[in-house]
Amino acid sequence: RVTARYQCLSPCLTIVTLYGVFTNHYSANGPSRCLLLELLDISVSELLLHSSNQGCSMWMIQHCARDVLEALAFLHHKGYVHADLKPRNILWSAEEECFKLIDFGLSFKEGNQDVKYIQTDGYRAPEAELQNCLAQAGLQSETECTSAVDLWSLGIVLLEMFSGMKLKHTVQSQEWKTNSSAIIDRIFASEGVVNSAIPAYHLRDLIKSMLHCDQGKRASAEKALCSPFFSIPFAPHIEDLVMLPTPVLRLLNVLSDASLQCEEEYEDILEDIREECQKYGAVVSLLIPKENPGKGQVFVEYANAGDSKAAQKMLTGKIFDGKFVVATFYPLSAYKRGYLYQNLL
Repeated sequence: RVTARYQCLSPCLTIVTLYGVFTNHYSANGPSRCLLLELLDISVSELLLHSSNQGCSMWMIQHCARDVLEALAFLHHKGYVHADLKPRNILWSAEEECFKLIDFGLSFKEGNQDVKYIQTDGYRAPEAELQNCLAQAGLQSETECTSAVDLWSLGIVLLEMFSGMKLKHTVQSQEWKTNSSAIIDRIFASEGVVNSAIPAYHLRDLIKSMLHCDQGKRASAEKALCSPFFSIPFAPHIEDLVMLPTPVLRLLNVLSDASLQCEEEYEDILEDIREECQKYGAVVSLLIPKENPGKGQVFVEYANAGDSKAAQKMLTGKIFDGKFVVATFYPLSAYKRGYLYQNLL
């Protein structure tokens, strides 16, 4: 059942890829079917831990929201409900530079729900909460859970990414049930939220559209993707570029202005850097801009993200020409376009 769902959904870029299925004959409980899935990187749950209650950057929130909504739009078009969307089930793909949706253990075909207890506490839609309570009492719910439950869960995830706070107790409170909109407004107006200084009205309205108690009024994934929030160009923070691996490595504090002006010294340093970076994998390209933006920064494109991660680990803190190297990742898509972010802090 789970295998069939993965095979059906694998064409979507932002859904985890299924490579194969095999049977484990040595399981303690007898033969069991196993899924071989692609290896992904850091989860949104881990990113929230690293945000230290400061909240994620608007660039990261926008990136995550768009990727997950694209996955949900595809999923819902096929007639499936994920039914367990939460930070631990959204993982970053270093190779494809996007967030991917994983874990379809509770998913079901809309209109044919075969699992009564769906979604995780804290990310559970009101109609799913009601269904679970009735099921525990041995009663049948008159309202079916639809794809709208996934939008509710994503709305909570995005609100946690913005605020940097776990909201389980908040969404279970009577105040939330009475007026969730006022609580969302309060979170966005909070002085303790770093992102509150950024005009975030479109994000607030997007989240509100996903968190209607009436599932019939909730925005669909397809409609949510049309939000004005996705038209705003954000640049990543340096923390984003440290946390999210890509095939491109960016080295800071390597070259001085004098090195850039002397052509002979520049070529020698370029060759030294290439030689050092090739120790960790095949280097596809190497760029050192002589002018802003990106002046003096070193961009190294590796053949794959695995090599880039190995290089980042080994080069961070290494002394080069008397200076401590700072190594972050860099978006491959931006690098390919020749776009170098000016504001990264």
